[in-house]
Amino acid sequence: VQLQASGGGLVQAGGSHRLSCTGSGFTLTNYAVAWFRQAPGMKRVGIACISSAGRATYYPDSREDRFTISRDNAKNTVDLRMKSLEPEDTAVYYCATDLRPLTCTDYDGLYGYWGQGTQVTVSS
Repeated sequence: VQLQASGGGLVQAGGSHRLSCTGSGFTLTNYAVAWFRQAPGMKRVGIACISSAGRATYYPDSREDRFTISRDNAKNTVDLRMKSLEPEDTAVYYCATDLRPLTCTDYDGLYGYWGQGTQVTVSS
């Protein structure tokens, strides 16, 4: 079971970007998948989660509908689309899941599998 977060890079303020989380060794989209981020010197916080049934839940750090989580069953991926990016969105972004029948939560301690993180840097 492995997760890989990809798509990070340098983005100008006001721009949009997409991150992808790919599962290998299992069907990622059968489980709840969450995106977290960790800014320098800050704790890791949840952004959004999509349940095994495809229902999306957004947490406060998703900042007023600027982020959208979705999944592609055919590609076995869960994407995080971001728009109107601000320098404050600069962080390492992680995807996470667990093979238990987990309800979406922004408590990172309940997720047993994590991608390696992908850096998003927003320049002003």
